[in-house]
Amino acid sequence: MSDPPRTAFRLENQRVTISAFGDEWKEMKQIMKSIPVLILVLLLGIPVFAQTATLRGQVKDESGAVVAGAKVTISGPAGFSRTTMSGNDGSYSFGDVPSGQYTVEASAPGLAVRQPATVSLNAGVRTLNLVLNVVIENQQVTIQDNGRPTLSTDSANNAGAIVLRDKDLDQLSDDPADLAADLLAMAGPAAGPNGGAIFIDGFSGGDLPPKEAIREIRINQNPFSPEYDKVGFGRIEIFTKPGADKFHGSFGYNFATDKWNSRNPYAAEKAPFALEEISGSLSGPISKRASFSLNLAFEWHRNGNVINGVTLDPQTFVAAPFTGSVIASDFQARITPRVDYQLTPNNTLSVRYAYGNDDVHNAGVGGFNLASRGYHNDTPRHTLQITETAILGARVINETRFQYYRPEIISDANTAGFALQVLGAFNSGGNPLGRSIDTQNNFEFQNNTSVVSGAHTWKFGVRLRGATETSVAPQNFNGTFTFSGGLAPQLDANNQPVLDGSGQAVLVNISSIESYRRTLLFQQMGLPASQIRQLGGGASQFSINTGNPVISGSQFDLGAFAGDDWRVRPNLTLSFGLRYETQTNIHDWRDFSPRVAFAWAPAGTQNDHPKTVLRGGFGIFYDRFALGNILTAERYNGVVQQQFVIANPDFFPTVPAAAALPGTVPPSTIQRISPSLRAPYLMQSAVGVERQLPFNTTVAITYANSHYLHLFRSEDINAPLPGTFQPSIPGSGVFPLGRPGLVVLMESAGLYNQNQLIVNVNTKVNRNISLNGSYSYMRAMSNSDGLGTFPANPYSMAGEYGPAATDIHHRVYVGGSVTFPLGIRLNPLLIVTTGQPFDITAGQDLYGDTLFNGRPGIATDPNKPGLVATKYGLLDPNPTPGEQLVSRNFGRGPGQITLNMRVGRTFAFGSSQDRRGAADAPGGAPDSRRIPTGPFSTGGGGGQGGGASSSERRYGLTLSMQIRNVTNHTNPGPIIGNLTAPLFGQANQPAGAGGVFSESANNRRLELQLRFSF
Repeated sequence: MSDPPRTAFRLENQRVTISAFGDEWKEMKQIMKSIPVLILVLLLGIPVFAQTATLRGQVKDESGAVVAGAKVTISGPAGFSRTTMSGNDGSYSFGDVPSGQYTVEASAPGLAVRQPATVSLNAGVRTLNLVLNVVIENQQVTIQDNGRPTLSTDSANNAGAIVLRDKDLDQLSDDPADLAADLLAMAGPAAGPNGGAIFIDGFSGGDLPPKEAIREIRINQNPFSPEYDKVGFGRIEIFTKPGADKFHGSFGYNFATDKWNSRNPYAAEKAPFALEEISGSLSGPISKRASFSLNLAFEWHRNGNVINGVTLDPQTFVAAPFTGSVIASDFQARITPRVDYQLTPNNTLSVRYAYGNDDVHNAGVGGFNLASRGYHNDTPRHTLQITETAILGARVINETRFQYYRPEIISDANTAGFALQVLGAFNSGGNPLGRSIDTQNNFEFQNNTSVVSGAHTWKFGVRLRGATETSVAPQNFNGTFTFSGGLAPQLDANNQPVLDGSGQAVLVNISSIESYRRTLLFQQMGLPASQIRQLGGGASQFSINTGNPVISGSQFDLGAFAGDDWRVRPNLTLSFGLRYETQTNIHDWRDFSPRVAFAWAPAGTQNDHPKTVLRGGFGIFYDRFALGNILTAERYNGVVQQQFVIANPDFFPTVPAAAALPGTVPPSTIQRISPSLRAPYLMQSAVGVERQLPFNTTVAITYANSHYLHLFRSEDINAPLPGTFQPSIPGSGVFPLGRPGLVVLMESAGLYNQNQLIVNVNTKVNRNISLNGSYSYMRAMSNSDGLGTFPANPYSMAGEYGPAATDIHHRVYVGGSVTFPLGIRLNPLLIVTTGQPFDITAGQDLYGDTLFNGRPGIATDPNKPGLVATKYGLLDPNPTPGEQLVSRNFGRGPGQITLNMRVGRTFAFGSSQDRRGAADAPGGAPDSRRIPTGPFSTGGGGGQGGGASSSERRYGLTLSMQIRNVTNHTNPGPIIGNLTAPLFGQANQPAGAGGVFSESANNRRLELQLRFSF
């Protein structure tokens, strides 16, 4: 059946969208037209180069990963010597070098060239790529002190990036979940609504490696690189350690107990907590051409999941707050071996395998979920990564990568039976998961080539990803009853309706828990279902699924790119790139992504590090439509599985079979994918200034604009026509498709706009103080937060464009490493944010679409029954047609402050091994002024009092304490936006709680850590 009102609405929306985007598109075209003019002006200033030589190249390790911050030294005739540091993309350059024979050396923490390279330089540009091999860890202490922050015009050396290695990694948690949270917080507000993206050794997806296996982490680097599908703002790159040329290893033990911790502020009593972790690593040679590394980690966690809601006394039916805790246990195992093999002098093969498993009991309990909602969750995961790096002459490096990732999720509900939801009060009954098994197979192939040719550094490559998924999900096969609030008669002390002067019942707005209380009370009194409903009782909705629980599918996506970093002048770099992406399962073949960027040092020369660098760029970035969305549409197509939703059922708590549902049963819920759905894309632009300050400090100020088009969202295309649905009349409503029932359309019609001002500071005052931090001010507006977003009113987009879920106005991050006398080291991590928006809903189905996302109105008549007084004013959970509604994400939660700290000290012992080279003592001779030491000393990078550092001793013993939330600040979790819920406007759990498993039993957590290394 056609729907003229809806069609007119859509056409009107399209006209509005085209009009809104037309001006912006014209502006963007004018900007694009001006780019060639800008480039021409810059080229006119190119001077004639002097007849001297330039040596440039790239530094990588044996696995092919670029090495940032490597110390590169060129030495030649007549005592000629220069030293520079490689940029974040591994590149280095020496200019104005006289002709002659030279030797080139390079080193980085734990890495060095096997022998110096010799090169003959004449007038022109010469390329020399360097490969570093792993050396014993006790050579690191001197090298890492030279890694002070500096500026350059390299495209990947943006000062806004954060590069963590060696002791700076200690500010991060050892726990994988906390580690991921720390990294995403450090990355700050990613461009767009999808959050940050993590890459491991160049691969997308997969598990985080154990922290002991991490060599380096780069955050927010090279934001407009065409090599990546994700923008650099919010991109996190993790590189693991290769094998070593000498045997070394470590053994660690972590321990924590609730006796050290503070009480969860949402629990009446301190919840139990215990943690034990055993980890170890071993690395060394297999032969002259092969090395290995092995990392093991086993963790046992016991966490008291805190329940915080409102329940009924089973005897008196009196509603009262309820808090308690249920112990959830988690056993984690991670085994990660890696082998590096030098096939030929120019070819290296790296193979890394990772096994991980999380076995959680009583998952899903906490917050509103009572103990009966718990389930057992087992997630075995396998990862295989193979990387082959080939040096094809002095100018070309080729990398071939392959990854296979197989995660499996097995979930078993603890309790059989129907599920019960009392919105905003508690959830009980069985878990709707039943016994679910989801198995995925993910493949990723990459081939990338880097070519250095004169002033150009070309990089091009291709990425092919494939995924298959088989899902067995008998979800909600036992049914779910839902209770919500709404208008109902006011009852007196005898549970009888209160009448007004005209003899009519006085109506008030009741909560979901009150509706549930009346249902149980009046059922006990023997009242019929019809009378119970007249008195405000009865379930609001019953849903049940039936059919085939098994579904499977596959998907592939392709990405290809080419880019050029053109060093137009010693102080000017222009970067150009183009990326193309496409995927199966959607009809979208036009995803071209141009990228352009520049870096200019106004007063820079070829020999000096510039003091000021101006950067800017523009790029387009696409998102993929996930395979899981395809499976959802295929599962709920009305044939594979049927999903029945009954409004106002009168058979609680009896669950009839789906085939025997009483009354008029609406057709099954349908989920569809819009035929016009396409990949969303982000138009990202940024401009900024970087400045070198005294005390080895850099600061970067960046303005970034994000304009997202075609965001995913959902819509009910079969909602009752406006004015035809009456909540008090069961079965009312005229449906545009000629049949009742929810029909969900997944579409790409969303809009997102974001503006950010970001300040980054990176300082290394001396070998004992290394800090980095950032501040960001942001405004983000959108009409969608993803596929879970439905318009509150299915026939009006009024109020949908509002603050995005990511609209956190202020954010501060500070982290780093500070070493005090006696070798005591502090690693702080401070994150401060202002409040996050939340959506305010009426807590009931206002439009007959079976959804509970309708928003309340802004009351104009203070005498209207059922109004709710809030800090946002008088709100009406039963808005009348034409009444102004609150906009999406109208509420705003409180800010958060988290200060984490690791305090540690390393005791080094064993024979001293002075391995310092020519770079560490004048003339290459040992420093005769060194203070003699005995067989024992404290570590910490050579604190006051002298003595060998821990890395110069054969053995090390590190004792540390990791403290999360040092200040014991209460950081609320998600704010409850259901206006009729007893806890409206509050949180019922701390930030970070929930999910399959979280260490949320206590507010401030202390973890004792002991590590022995050799």
